Amino acid sequence: MRRKTASGIASRRGARSTSGDAGGVARRDASHERAMAKSDSDASVLARIEALVADEHGLFDRGELSADEQKRLAGVQVQLDRCWDLLRQRRALREFGFDPSQAHARDADVVKKYTG
Repeated sequence: MRRKTASGIASRRGARSTSGDAGGVARRDASHERAMAKSDSDASVLARIEALVADEHGLFDRGELSADEQKRLAGVQVQLDRCWDLLRQRRALREFGFDPSQAHARDADVVKKYTG
């Protein structure tokens, strides 16, 4: 599945790992996600998406990945899904006249159940 980023870069989406997120990725990004959810603009969410896409592309460009790199890729993909979900929430709230800062980053378990 391919996703477009804010700058139009297509992001390749690989198979999902069933092992959850990649260790420290979720912990490392937790404070950043709280800040993104409270931001008055979508710029911080879009910047985070761009950074995650760069990480994802870097991993894809390596070809064969070690077990640790596969876990890292899975974690990056979960974080991307969470960021895209947050951005969609913010845009929907804004579109219908609500405060976009009320959007919140959902748990990885919730977001990875989405299809489409």
